[in-house]
Amino acid sequence: MTTTRRDVLHKCLALGGVSVAAGFSSQAVIEAWAEQGTPGKATPVNEIGPFYKKRAPDSRALRLPGDPGLPLAVSGRVWSARGEALPGAVIEVWQADHVGHYDLEGYRYRARVPADGEARYSLETTMPGHYPARVGQHIHYLVTAPGHKPLITQLYFATDPAFEGDPDKNFTRDPLIRSRELVRPVTLTPNEKEVRAAVTFELVLETL
Repeated sequence: MTTTRRDVLHKCLALGGVSVAAGFSSQAVIEAWAEQGTPGKATPVNEIGPFYKKRAPDSRALRLPGDPGLPLAVSGRVWSARGEALPGAVIEVWQADHVGHYDLEGYRYRARVPADGEARYSLETTMPGHYPARVGQHIHYLVTAPGHKPLITQLYFATDPAFEGDPDKNFTRDPLIRSRELVRPVTLTPNEKEVRAAVTFELVLETL
């Protein structure tokens, strides 16, 4: 059975995971949210860059124990532009390490992440560093799914020092960031041992 955005929101409303502001009916909110999955709402494309490598390992753990840098969890779901979940999607990611270096000899900070049966994906990595040819911290994505156009894009971070606390105003400091939508909010969670970061990045693919 195909899961849609509308189905997910129905469940969230039923379980109390989403509240509706006064003056709006639940059905109106469901219809408005489902409309976000109509054609033309695909995730913005972005440059593939020079450092893509084929045959990355299947793994959700890009960060190894003892790796320096800010631990980062990235998660989301993969949808079609019609609002259908895409459990057959494959997400390839690659990034620089915490000081801005890409591994060109091996496959550190590179992975192939299949979406699960609910089209969810997740990965554990390190907040990428800046490197001289780029302004913004970023993670590269290549997303494929049967019957859909491949999506090449990048994830950016609202906490990036390059944005000086105002990504709405300053995201264009990186000339490759052509859409504010790709700059995502970051949640920082301290615990007894370290601070961890988390980002949600939903991916929407156009149909062929």
